[in-house]
Amino acid sequence: MSALVHPNEALFEAEKPFPVIPSCEHFAGSEKLINKAMAMQQQLGPVFDITCDCEDGAAAGSEQQHAEMVARLIASDDNQFAMLGVRVHDYSHPHWKKDLEILIPACGHKVAYITLPKCTAGSQIEEMVKYIQGLCEYHSIDREIPIHVLIETHGALRDVWQIAATPWVQVLDFGMMDFVSGHYGAIPASCMRSPGQFDHALLYRAKTEMVAAALAHGVIPAHNVTLDLKNVQQTLDDAKRARNEFGFMRMWSIYPTQIQAIVDAMKPNYEEVEDAEAILLAAQQNAWGPIQHKGELHDRATYRYYWQLLQRAQVSGIEIGQAARMAFF
Repeated sequence: MSALVHPNEALFEAEKPFPVIPSCEHFAGSEKLINKAMAMQQQLGPVFDITCDCEDGAAAGSEQQHAEMVARLIASDDNQFAMLGVRVHDYSHPHWKKDLEILIPACGHKVAYITLPKCTAGSQIEEMVKYIQGLCEYHSIDREIPIHVLIETHGALRDVWQIAATPWVQVLDFGMMDFVSGHYGAIPASCMRSPGQFDHALLYRAKTEMVAAALAHGVIPAHNVTLDLKNVQQTLDDAKRARNEFGFMRMWSIYPTQIQAIVDAMKPNYEEVEDAEAILLAAQQNAWGPIQHKGELHDRATYRYYWQLLQRAQVSGIEIGQAARMAFF
């Protein structure tokens, strides 16, 4: 009998696999809040990322000290899951290069991702990514650091397909508040909340265009925050609508109680996880040729879907059956 082939080898060959990362990204600006988030991560498990904010989180004039603090935390043993990312200053800010010059040599080997905010043109992201790549080469960091890009300006939305195609880009984030503010009052403030954030024609168009560009280039689309910090049900409802109606696969959290709501809303249905396990195990036994399951035909197209679903289940904390766990993880 021939050796069993792993789905990453059987289903993708030379093609780049779609990223599998947690569905929740929690923002923290201060050292106190970052440490609190890491403690929550150790309690809940590796089901959410933490973004250390060097942009809005840094007081004017203290940019260097803030970046050094963030670099120290990311590189520390307290970051036990290596799931701390960082948002740096935007292209127009005089400190963006200095942020990267501090962060990359100190924690470039461990940082989960680097988020680039407030771009107004795809060329800006290309320049910033090339600068990151150059620093990595100079400091002998032999890895692609995932890049997350905020789509929150007219120019970024115009160039969103170019941005999604930029090397190292892993996630596109929709920045709703800045995007609404950039419309000079044409979009009412109420549309920063539900249902307007989904129903207003300009926001509907922006979100669907960003998601389409992201998915066409194998990039994760991430949804904006829920402003109602303490209403867990609102966060849950927003995350479900973002996932099921718009195709978002990740969402921001800015308050601790939002984390579990986002994870719960975006994790796969358990019945689908059971189907995925059965289908993939049978397919592997059949050398990834077509099979029948519950009277339905399955082949490589559905195998890809179920393999991605099973990986998302794992990073969401859903328990995977022993047979599938041993075969695939």
